[in-house]
Amino acid sequence: MKDMKNIRIVVMGAMFAALTFVATTVIKIPTPTMGYVHPGDGFVILSGFLLGPFAGGLAAGTGSMLSDLLGGYVMWAPGTFVIKFITAYTAGVIYRRLSEKHTASRSIISGVIGEIIMITGYFLFNILILTVINAGDETVTMGAAVTQSVLEIPFNVAQGIAGIIISTALIPVLEKIKPSSL
Repeated sequence: MKDMKNIRIVVMGAMFAALTFVATTVIKIPTPTMGYVHPGDGFVILSGFLLGPFAGGLAAGTGSMLSDLLGGYVMWAPGTFVIKFITAYTAGVIYRRLSEKHTASRSIISGVIGEIIMITGYFLFNILILTVINAGDETVTMGAAVTQSVLEIPFNVAQGIAGIIISTALIPVLEKIKPSSL
């Protein structure tokens, strides 16, 4: 029986990594900051809810990282993996600890906390990218990096809100069809 549970987790993890990848890659809304907003965060959060913190984090991180690797944002891939892993992990931990009676509020609270981590993570990683990794021949000042990173916050907030709405809308249906052994 334990082997069957592990197989289910691996299969569902692969499915959620693929869903996250597709939702992140197919629908991209470009931002003036050279990034894009996407609905993939809905599946990042759902991964944590349905697969649990660790397996959900791996699925979310992998699907999101693959969209960076295959979408021309290679230098973002390591940060994306870590940020989305922690986002799904945190949302999954909180979701599992809250009362099962109130699925919508449980989803919203867990999603908000997870997305705060996403917004903070990209704010900090963007500063790192601008000042260290992508400095090239010119030195990017810390002030310029922080300013650019602050400009991206509203777009990450919009993406986070979309993710919370998607996960809150889908979780009641997916909870009903989720194998009981997960």
